[in-house]
Amino acid sequence: MDRAIKILKYVVGILVLILASGYLLPATYTAQRSVTINAPVEKVFPLVVNQKEWKRWSVWNQRDPSMQLTYSGPEGAVGSKWSWKSKSEGNGGMEWSAVEANKRIGYILAMEDMTPATGDLIFAPQGNGTKVTWSINGNAGMNPVFRWFGYFMDKMVGPDFDAGLNNLKKIAEA
Repeated sequence: MDRAIKILKYVVGILVLILASGYLLPATYTAQRSVTINAPVEKVFPLVVNQKEWKRWSVWNQRDPSMQLTYSGPEGAVGSKWSWKSKSEGNGGMEWSAVEANKRIGYILAMEDMTPATGDLIFAPQGNGTKVTWSINGNAGMNPVFRWFGYFMDKMVGPDFDAGLNNLKKIAEA
């Protein structure tokens, strides 16, 4: 019994230490990935600005083909929105906050039970092709658990950004 209490004390102590150290982590987080696509921006941009096209290249849509999608607002313009319900990918929504034709799409991403994050998709000429840079930025606030998530955000979201951008590249270059 004494041994079990000691082990329990150590486990509780470690958990308290991990949670407390979360307050020392930065509140803000970011992740960013890029790909160069051998296609003109006029071919790449429509595949991204039209949210209905995302199911063709986004890794999240591909992981859950039965994801329930809802679209609203003006297609391909500021205020364009889509939301999803998914058992494996979570529930959330994305809204275009800025659209500069063939240059930039700003977005607000809201996932269930999390503070909304913002991000950009930047399109830049690169020789005869287009460099697409996808970024996300957020603030975990004072929640130490969310700060740990923020600390690992690049490792959690980055591979999905890479996979999605590579899918986009395949489609745009076809």
